[in-house]
Amino acid sequence: MDGELIAVAVRAEHDRAVLAGLLGRDPVLHAYQLGDLDDFFWPYTSWFRRGDQVVLLYHGVELPTLLAFAAPDGVAELSALLVEAAPVLPARLWAHLSPGLEETVSRWFVVSEAAPHLRMALTDPGALASVAAVGEPLGPADAAELAGLYAVAYPGNWFDARMLETGQYVGVRERGRLVAVAGVHVFSPRWRVAALGNVTTHPDVRGRGLGAGVVAALCARLRASVDHVTLNVRADNVAAVRLYERLGFTRVAGFTGCALTRRVGSAAAAG
Repeated sequence: MDGELIAVAVRAEHDRAVLAGLLGRDPVLHAYQLGDLDDFFWPYTSWFRRGDQVVLLYHGVELPTLLAFAAPDGVAELSALLVEAAPVLPARLWAHLSPGLEETVSRWFVVSEAAPHLRMALTDPGALASVAAVGEPLGPADAAELAGLYAVAYPGNWFDARMLETGQYVGVRERGRLVAVAGVHVFSPRWRVAALGNVTTHPDVRGRGLGAGVVAALCARLRASVDHVTLNVRADNVAAVRLYERLGFTRVAGFTGCALTRRVGSAAAAG
């Protein structure tokens, strides 16, 4: 490998106040990372820093997840940080990368399952009134029922049952059966950010507006505690993107979601 692939020792960052200051400059772009500063997630995180750029490796899930986001003027420095961090990353992981960073990580990793995604933010909360908010709060006692709904309506989604402890899940029941739900992947009153997640409707009742209703109800709850309500959605999920836009969300950034598998011998070459 040529000289540019020789790694510099990566700097680990352990100071939450420093990280909060850096990430808080763009709380929408970095909503997930800010949320992971909370005690709830902090033990499952590793942070790397170069200048003003930060990379997060979250290892509280079966497949560790790398978050590397930057505004366009910070992508070059973030790319350099990934070069430094690559040798110490796991052999297999999932990644969310700002556009263009796939080429950087491809020096060390095979990139697969790549799909464009959007980060959206609630910028017009008045639009929530365009739909009827519906749903009741859900909690830890509803975990098994929720898992059953996701198995049918949203197979393969990431659901951390611990998030039910936040009280920020809303669901609709019909004849005693849970048929629609909206929840959160991130909820941090301390850092004033939230990220919607685990939103789905049972196939039997789709087309009746229940999905929009539970999202509207949840957003109303969240706005009492946070300043920024965000979400991730696949860019090709046209129906979902249109729904969120109708509810007052705006596209604020694009990124690539992808799987990374280390190339044979790349760690030795990088070192």
